[in-house]
Amino acid sequence: MNVAIIRFPGTNCEFDTQYAFERLGAKTQIVWHKEEELPKKCDLVVLPGGFSYGDYLRSGAIARFSPIMKAVGEFAKKGGYVLGICNGFQILLESHLLPGAMKRNENLHFISKFQYIKVIDNDNKFLSATNKGDILNIPIAHAEGNYYVEQNRLKRMYDQGQVILQYCDAQGAYDNPNGSVDAIAGIANETKNVFGLMPHPERACEGVLRSEDGLRMLEGFFH
Repeated sequence: MNVAIIRFPGTNCEFDTQYAFERLGAKTQIVWHKEEELPKKCDLVVLPGGFSYGDYLRSGAIARFSPIMKAVGEFAKKGGYVLGICNGFQILLESHLLPGAMKRNENLHFISKFQYIKVIDNDNKFLSATNKGDILNIPIAHAEGNYYVEQNRLKRMYDQGQVILQYCDAQGAYDNPNGSVDAIAGIANETKNVFGLMPHPERACEGVLRSEDGLRMLEGFFH
């Protein structure tokens, strides 16, 4: 598998993401945001976490205009797989490649901790190596992770299997660290080739770091 990892000014998780995918056997290439084309052999594009453009205006609002995003959009429209993690998720929302928007965390503070999340729908490439109802322990680190979408659109998302991850506690009960609608932690687009999540699976790839659940998530792309 060939993975292109997009780097914007302020990205800080590109090497963690590269490490995670290379652990799984992928060939990776970090692509600067001013490039206008993706690598010719590309199976997956990842927009990693960080603070693109310092999170000025809104998180991801400036990055969406970077030259590479036109190529990412075209890649997605042709059915190519795209994964946005944390700031990458925010960029995908701002680019309208995923539905909804991000607001400031409900408590108005930056949150950085391990958080349990539940697999709501695994009928997609990303989570195909997990089981529906699995509880995963994955770090979160964000100030604008309060996912919002209008109720009529939310119902349609559930009907189409687009809500794929929700925050929970260790037993799988409701837990909502940032105020997101329905405690949503991750979603997909209608055709299930574009995915976004606020938790950081690339930071949960070593037992010494308390969790390898992130590998279970990313493995889906290799199935």
